[in-house]
Amino acid sequence: MADYGLIGEKLGHSFSAAIHKEFGYDYELKELSQQKLADFMQRPPYSGFNVTIPYKQTVMRYLDEIHPVAAEIGAVNTVVVKNGKRYGFNTDFAGMKFALDAYGIRPEGKDVLILGTGGTAHTAHALIKSLKAKRIRTVSRTGELNYGNLSVEGKDVEIIINTTPVGMYPDNDGCPVDLDWFPRLRGVFDAVYNPLTTRLVARAKARGIAAGNGLIMLVAQAKFARDLFLNIPCDNSVIYDVLRKIEREKQNIVLVGMSGCGKTTIGKLLADRLNKTFVDTDEELIKVFRKSIPQVFEDDGEQAFRAAERKVAEALSKRNGLVIATGGGAPLSEISRERLKQNAVTVYLTRNVQSLDRTGRPLATSEEQVKQMLAVRDPIYRKTADFAVNNDGAPQEAVDKILEELKI
Repeated sequence: MADYGLIGEKLGHSFSAAIHKEFGYDYELKELSQQKLADFMQRPPYSGFNVTIPYKQTVMRYLDEIHPVAAEIGAVNTVVVKNGKRYGFNTDFAGMKFALDAYGIRPEGKDVLILGTGGTAHTAHALIKSLKAKRIRTVSRTGELNYGNLSVEGKDVEIIINTTPVGMYPDNDGCPVDLDWFPRLRGVFDAVYNPLTTRLVARAKARGIAAGNGLIMLVAQAKFARDLFLNIPCDNSVIYDVLRKIEREKQNIVLVGMSGCGKTTIGKLLADRLNKTFVDTDEELIKVFRKSIPQVFEDDGEQAFRAAERKVAEALSKRNGLVIATGGGAPLSEISRERLKQNAVTVYLTRNVQSLDRTGRPLATSEEQVKQMLAVRDPIYRKTADFAVNNDGAPQEAVDKILEELKI
């Protein structure tokens, strides 16, 4: 039994064990049903533990003492057990403030909208109030302000904070609101951290809006919980150290580019260097169709191939710690692009047209066809990628360039 842990109803998406491991102690995830929560809280087996959905409010009835900040918020996410007594705290408050500061989201004097009504929403409301927002409104499914009338009522909103699980793994495609409803929007914070970039955050960034996800909040609140567990505070700079490490571990690296540019070769070398798992989307499609790619095009047609390719992209986008070599046409689908980038940094591998391997490429049998195709695809690849790396030299040179860009 670990000394510390996290309780919640469903924890398959959680990064907490990996984060707390970086603080130097054993930490485990413990899923609890509603029926088992009371027994656990009466005799907690940990020296300290964190609390997540849906128990941040429920656990309060079992505590001997609650910190004033947590009591005011009405939610506890950290419990310290000492001399048989259970003490409740809320480190989400400080964690969310740290995240908003990091993303440059300033609520003071702003019209702020909070999505959700649970424990994290209560934390957000208390924080935004303390930061002197001009107006704070909460959206629920059935309240006076709801998702049915938000398109009309949201015209003055400047900051959105999402505390709902919409868009969270495994339902990565979810987006709680349509950003077209908010013409004055200047900042978006999504408390969801898995995937690393939710659809809400991606769409805000595409509009030039300051936006970020909940991973930095998760790491920050874990650091503040660690200080309570060990009763020895450490400097806040450790938050960024742990954040960078968790991002490197969980982040996928997606390689895009023309067929024959070396994505598979470079991908395998990268995966080996970074101790990640390598996946080739074309190989995954061969498993789906049980035939070669040229044969798929001949027997089933490009439309069937692209539909299957989008499903493969969706499945891979939900995983972490992969190096993914995509087919040359995979980024042509906006849906696939959005899905693959949710947990990834994307690299465009370029190569001289004359050097592209055309073996087994059903849509590019001549150099002229390749040139025409590249003219169409190059802008899409560049828009998709975080950066480009040339692969006209030795493969290891391209790998070194990618690692340099990633600062690894």
